Amino acid sequence: MDYEKEIAKAGLKINAIKLRPDDPFTWASGFRMPIYNDNRMFLSHPKYRKLLTEAFENILQSEKIPYDIIAGTSTAGIPHAAFLSNKLNMPMIYIRDKPKDHGLQNQIEGIGAESDLQGNKIIVIEDLISTGGSSARAVQAVRDANGNCNYCLSIFNYGLDKAVQAFDSLNPKCEVKSLLTYDTLLEVAKEVGYIDNSQLEMLNEWRADPFGWGEKHGFPKVER
Repeated sequence: MDYEKEIAKAGLKINAIKLRPDDPFTWASGFRMPIYNDNRMFLSHPKYRKLLTEAFENILQSEKIPYDIIAGTSTAGIPHAAFLSNKLNMPMIYIRDKPKDHGLQNQIEGIGAESDLQGNKIIVIEDLISTGGSSARAVQAVRDANGNCNYCLSIFNYGLDKAVQAFDSLNPKCEVKSLLTYDTLLEVAKEVGYIDNSQLEMLNEWRADPFGWGEKHGFPKVER
């Protein structure tokens, strides 16, 4: 099975991924962007939840990636880490974006506050990688807890240079594997008639200059 293309078709079908170059979305940063991704939509479709889990498992097997524990990022990576760890019958943890400000002040849930990850091989499961900052911080949090983490797996990846830089800044570098990439998404969107040639051209332009694209096309940044 070509998991990447099947996930692209599913994402477009259930509106987990929306492409709107003629009427772009306003991201939290205020930048106008022609794409919006909400992988939480997969949760209400058992068929596609299973597809994602199988695709994650396929990457682990085909790439011969070693692992002892599956880790989900809070919050959107948690359910997919749970589905995968359950299928593999492996331990699971999850990573908060920052330590709690109360109780035991844990950042990683699933291990005791007085213990660490004891050098175990950890696979981080992320739903989406955009600029990569939060994902790279999750990997670092695992490493700070004495976890051996060299792989981050995501459902979708915009493929932005900032994300590459974020992961390259880790020492050692962390390798990213994504079920669906932006290039394949555009290929499938054109094949199924979701976008036309002019929209495809605009979307390719966005990939080349995501933070300057809106201004160029008459969609200035919205000041917050």
